[in-house]
Formats: sequence, structure tokens, C-alpha cells
Amino acid sequence: MSIETADNKVKPPSQNKATLRWIILGMTALVLVLNYADRAALGVAGPHIIKDLGLSGTQFGLIGSAFFFSYSPFCFIGGWLSDKYGPRTVMGIAVAWWSLFTGLTALGSSFVLMFIIRFLFGFGEGPQGAVSTKTMHNWFPQRQMSTAMGLAQGATPLGGAIGTPLVVALIGIADWRWSFVVLGIIGIFIAIAWFAVVRDRPELHPWATQRDIDLQREKLTQPILSPDDKGEPSLGFYCRMPVLLATSVAFFGYGWVLFTFLTWFPVYLSEVRGVDLKGLAFAGSLPWVFGVIGFASGGFVSDILARRTGKPIGARSAVIVIGLVATAIQFAFITYVASTLSAVLLMSGVVFSLYITGAQYFAIIGDIVPSRRLGGVMGYVHAIANLSGIISPVVAGEIIDRTGNWTLVFFTAAGICLLGCILVSFFGRERKIEVYLKRNESKS
Repeated sequence: MSIETADNKVKPPSQNKATLRWIILGMTALVLVLNYADRAALGVAGPHIIKDLGLSGTQFGLIGSAFFFSYSPFCFIGGWLSDKYGPRTVMGIAVAWWSLFTGLTALGSSFVLMFIIRFLFGFGEGPQGAVSTKTMHNWFPQRQMSTAMGLAQGATPLGGAIGTPLVVALIGIADWRWSFVVLGIIGIFIAIAWFAVVRDRPELHPWATQRDIDLQREKLTQPILSPDDKGEPSLGFYCRMPVLLATSVAFFGYGWVLFTFLTWFPVYLSEVRGVDLKGLAFAGSLPWVFGVIGFASGGFVSDILARRTGKPIGARSAVIVIGLVATAIQFAFITYVASTLSAVLLMSGVVFSLYITGAQYFAIIGDIVPSRRLGGVMGYVHAIANLSGIISPVVAGEIIDRTGNWTLVFFTAAGICLLGCILVSFFGRERKIEVYLKRNESKS
């Protein structure tokens, strides 16, 4: 249909074009850039905060962990809320909340106050994983799901790559407190843009074409339903599936390496390698650049394997196993390389191989779980994964305070990473999932 006036004809968007999902992806990526820039700021400002507030290694580790005490439960709560109220509302409120407490971090004048602020900060950051997965699942066809998650979640290391030099520059101009104020203000503007651009599904968006709606409904395989399928499968049915439990453990190992790196690598470079503030802007941001490439390439490779084999779950599992093995091997040997440049390059390799697996945890859940349960299940898996954020910074801080042995910090992380790899290699096979479903069917 066209709208005609006396002078001209105004045509609506072509119903054969379907580009709106990429705009939604871009907006989601922008939110995730901010999410990790805000998170990375603590580690970058860490040497200054430790000195300014007179903190021990354990106290700084506890401040790093405070965020995860609230972040982990809100991974699940945020996902569950997105199933009820939609991803647009939940993500918009979350961005505004975490930006407010990013700014308030500037008021941290003691260990206790800083701990409370970072605890409240985690409430807002928690929902991003589950809600961004649900957003991509609601807008992209299954054959592009890993690519979409790879590009969207690839923005998280980009947040570190951008946030690290930004925070360093702001510290150089003023002090560490102003870096948090500036990031908080930027976040409020991004929350407003999110509400303006994003809708929960293509059929609810005024800019969407029929092609946008039809594309989202394309499937390689159908979600797994309960064996008897007498009604809507419960959240517990999915949360008990061995493949999802194995994915949770692998995601936990991924998180352990990531949060050890995020909280302690700038401190390691400063205290052990003697890197100054100017050097930290480069050395701290380079691994994040490799992370962006890893996230995006992992998504592309996984989708290609899924389309060629017709087995998306097996394709995601294979990428997880290969990526985590490479991560563990490299992470264990950070302290053995002689030069600082070699250590930074090796850490860049760690982040690259780690982030190759990053989109797979989200995609594999999207392959198994129907949309109406996706937020809750994704939140459950993400919450388990992020328990590593509570534990790993404190364990690293304790090891450093008691032994001063950084090698032990990196070896511990590598071992936990390998455990998840072993479980996914066993339970992530399509045949294992079929055996589990048939066994449950015979019991029902």
C-alpha cells in the first residue's frame, strides 16, 4: 500500500527488506560495550584505589567480588523478569540502575562504602546476559543466532578495550573518581536511546517489515520439549538437563578466567611487571581487542558448522571444548614468559580463545529452550557461571597475600577451566541428549 498526496507518493518500507534486526543488534552491542567498560573501570583504577584507600589485596579482591554477590542472583532474576515483562523494559531499567551506581562509585571513601556501592552496582549489571540472549532470540533466525550473539557479546571486550584507555585518560586529567562520574552520565543517555529504538519482538516494532517477522520464525531444529509434552515444560525440566548443567560448569570456568583477568591483570602488570599508567592504557586494552575478534569469529564458525552438519548443539559444544583447552594452556604459562610484551601478547591469546567460546553458551541454550522459557533458563546458567566472579577475585587475592605466587593464581584458573571442558565434551553430544530424553520418556 502507498500513501498518495497531491504532489507525490509516499511508499512504506519494502516488505522484502529485513534489516531492522541488525539495528537492534547494534543497540544491544552498545549497551554491552557500556556494561563492560563500567565493569573494567574498577580494575584499571585499581592501583590508585588501593593506594588512595589504603586497601590490602584481600580487601580489593572483596570489593571486586561484592559486585558478584548481587550480579549472580540478578542474572536469573533479570532473565525471569524478561520472560514476564519483555527484554526492552528489563534492560532499559538495568542500564539506568548500573549507570547510577557507576557514578556513585566516585563517592567510595572507605572499604565498607566501596563494598556497598559495588554490591548495589551488580543489581543492574546482572540481567544483561539473559536479556541480550532473549532479545537476539526474538529477532534473529536460529541459523544466525550464534553470529548474532557473537557480534552482540563481542561488544563486551570492546567495552574493556574502549573503557581502559578512557579511564586511564580521565585519571591522567583529574583522578580515578571522575572516570566513574563520566561513565555514569554516558550510561543514562544510552538507557534513553535503548527505550527509543528497541522493542521486544519484530511484530511489536513500528519500523518492522513482514520479512523481519518471517525471518525470525525460521528454524534449523525445534526446541526440546518435555518427553510427554502435555503442556508447557517447567523451568526445572530444562535446569536439570545434563547438557545445560555441563554448559553451566564450562561457563563457570570461562568466568573464573575472565574475572581473574578483569580484576587482577592490571594489578599484575603494575606490581610485578612495573608497567606505569601510560603503559597500562596499551597493555590493559590490547587483550580486549583480541577478545572482540574472538567473540565474533567464534559466532561465525559455530553457525557455519551448525548449518553444514544440521547439529547446532554439537557445533556449539565443539567450539567450547577447543576454545577452553587453548585458554587453559595459555593462561597457565603467563608468568613463565620473560618480557612484559610477551606476557601481554600471551594474555591477548588467552582472551581470544576464551571469547571464541563466549557466544556458544548463549546459543546452545537458544537451540534447546523455547522462547517463553529462555530468559529464566539463560539467567539460571548465567547465575551459576557468575558465581565464579564472587569466588575467583577473593581466591586470587588470598593467594597473592599469603604466598605472593602469581603462577598459582593462573594455574588454579586453568584447572577449573579444563573441568568444564571435560563435562561439555561428554554431555554436549547430541546422542547423549537423545539418550537422556528417551530415559525420561520411559519414566513418564
